[in-house]
Amino acid sequence: MDVLLLYVLTVVLKVKMSCTGCSGAVNRVLEKMEGVESFDIDLKEQKVTVKGNVKPQEVFETVSKTGKKTEFWVEPVENKPVETEAEIDNKPSEVAAIASAESDNNKPLEDSNVVSVEPDN
Repeated sequence: MDVLLLYVLTVVLKVKMSCTGCSGAVNRVLEKMEGVESFDIDLKEQKVTVKGNVKPQEVFETVSKTGKKTEFWVEPVENKPVETEAEIDNKPSEVAAIASAESDNNKPLEDSNVVSVEPDN
């Protein structure tokens, strides 16, 4: 017995589209593409999201055939300030704060509203 495994991938592309004609061209090629289960075209964001048993490079090439400038969508990286070791060492730990709150209230930790504590990484 042969087993066929299907993987559903999500491919997100940035496609230069200025009108409904542009998005219509992208729509037409994706409707014909084998393996595509669903897709969403966001004209305002110029974002095309494709889901299905597809290869990212093939989706890219198919959409590029419309003549629209196409690239893989890259999520912006958050620019959070990096804490130095000195700042981390001087920061009171969350566990100590919870333990302190428990001893201040003289009630078990289970009765408090704390569900879990995980350090920020």
